[in-house]
Amino acid sequence: MSESEAPQPTFTDAEIDALVETFYAKVRRHPRLGPIFNHVIAEDAWPHHMATLKNFWATVLQGSGRYKGSPMAVHQRIEGFQEWMFTPWLNLFHATCVELFDAPRAAIIGEKAERIARSLKLGLFFRPGAPA
Repeated sequence: MSESEAPQPTFTDAEIDALVETFYAKVRRHPRLGPIFNHVIAEDAWPHHMATLKNFWATVLQGSGRYKGSPMAVHQRIEGFQEWMFTPWLNLFHATCVELFDAPRAAIIGEKAERIARSLKLGLFFRPGAPA
């Protein structure tokens, strides 16, 4: 079996819970992202949002199919969402992955996050022919 055919490591529900909880605690404390997230997501809505995020990452990392939403549609509805937000989000996400997982597993999750971010950026901000 070649390296590219090697099975992807399994991520447990507990690991996904830790990833989402640790990461979003950092996001909420971040000087630039925190106020944005805390404005968009009411304090009493965070538990529901966290459950949705855990389902999303379980779908991404386990293929569970528990997430049925559309990240693009969700982000399109966020008033004031800007392209610059991806950089600190990804930096925090990668730092959290390195904190919680060994290097190969952190790299797998990080690459998935990078692909998701690229897709969202293209869908939300790429406007060929639009005035600069």
